Amino acid sequence: MKGNGYHVAVVGATGAVGTQMLSILEQRQFPVEKLTLLSSARSAGQKLLFNGAEVTVEEAAPEKFEGVDIALFSAGGSVSKALAPEAAKRGAIVIDNTSAFRMDPEVPLVVPEVNESDLHQHKGIIANPNCSTIQMVVALEPIRQAYGLSKVLVSTYQAVSGAGVQAITEMNEQSQAILNGEEVKASVLPVKGADRHYQIAFNAVPQIDVFDTNGYTYEEMKMINETKKIMHMQELKVSATCVRLPVENGHSESVYIEVNESGKNVADLHELLETAPGVVLQDRPDEQLYPMPSTAAGKLDVFVGRVRKDPDEDNGFHMWIVSDNLLKGAAWNSVQIAESLIKLKLV
Repeated sequence: MKGNGYHVAVVGATGAVGTQMLSILEQRQFPVEKLTLLSSARSAGQKLLFNGAEVTVEEAAPEKFEGVDIALFSAGGSVSKALAPEAAKRGAIVIDNTSAFRMDPEVPLVVPEVNESDLHQHKGIIANPNCSTIQMVVALEPIRQAYGLSKVLVSTYQAVSGAGVQAITEMNEQSQAILNGEEVKASVLPVKGADRHYQIAFNAVPQIDVFDTNGYTYEEMKMINETKKIMHMQELKVSATCVRLPVENGHSESVYIEVNESGKNVADLHELLETAPGVVLQDRPDEQLYPMPSTAAGKLDVFVGRVRKDPDEDNGFHMWIVSDNLLKGAAWNSVQIAESLIKLKLV
């Protein structure tokens, strides 16, 4: 720490997640003494407001990280692979929001509510998990700690903002075209570089990212592998099905779990979730109270509801988990890691 705060760099500052990072740094009154905003050459020169002052966005390059204490990356995996090691080499602690380093055994994959202590093992780069993984493990960790965990089956209902601003624009344009009885054009989803594209408006697309040889998509495999890494449970049985819905912001998940301890009921899980860090329990079916993307948008928490005991499996439970994918799923978790680094005196 120098003077009154830290030299913080944000890479991908003009993107959807980068702008949210800046907003959260402001909201949390993060101790920023100097701010460096970095982007591609295309966005360089733009001016962004931070704490009431204009900051000019510069083109990202290795030398820009000289003197930086904390570098928040959200500019795509190729940028992170090229520049994160350069930033770390110059003494910055990198918090990377892409998939570039998540499964690297030398890089901690951190959700502060779950495995904050893993930050002690960092070697200059810390990975921020996939948005869908983050909200799920935040909700499951208190249950795992209390009763153990043997199986997780998750189906996601993911917002188009997870695919970027172009996907949001395309959804809105398609919706208007359908309402006007016009031709629907698709060029972004499910994967921008794929051979075929499908409309997302008034539709559900059971593909997020490309398919692996095992029939699962990369998004599904991310959830499987990341959950095991974050929880330090390679033996945990995890499977995922990831679906894109025409929702602008906020991922939803239907999650089935099996705990190790027998004889537990919904009230037991409610008691754990009510006091769990980062979790808000919204589960009063008689009042139709349950989490939804529209009510979770713009909030930092993970919302849990529809907790039910499985009718056939004594140790099985179902729940519904919702969170803002751009906030807890990306920007907020990254800033939260930075706050944890300060708390643990690691920066």
